Amino acid sequence: GVAIARRVAGSGAAAKKKAGEKRTGFDVELTDAGAEKIGVIKVIREITGSDLKAAKDFVDGAPGIIKKGVSGEEAEDIKKKLEEAGAKVTLK
Repeated sequence: GVAIARRVAGSGAAAKKKAGEKRTGFDVELTDAGAEKIGVIKVIREITGSDLKAAKDFVDGAPGIIKKGVSGEEAEDIKKKLEEAGAKVTLK
């Protein structure tokens, strides 16, 4: 009984480790700015630290990559902020 329990526990740990190997770098793409471009521009400025003209040009030129190689958590945070502003975002 003990040997079987150990084998099951060992394989579970291996499976968890494999599942835990998440991607470390995501690219966040602004797919579509939507109807509320002003709100989206404000969020882009906040995320990138760019000036108003650069943010507006970026939003007008969508689709485009906002940030490259960010963590999954940061990518989800950026996506959430932009979607709340009315944009469509894709994580790649």
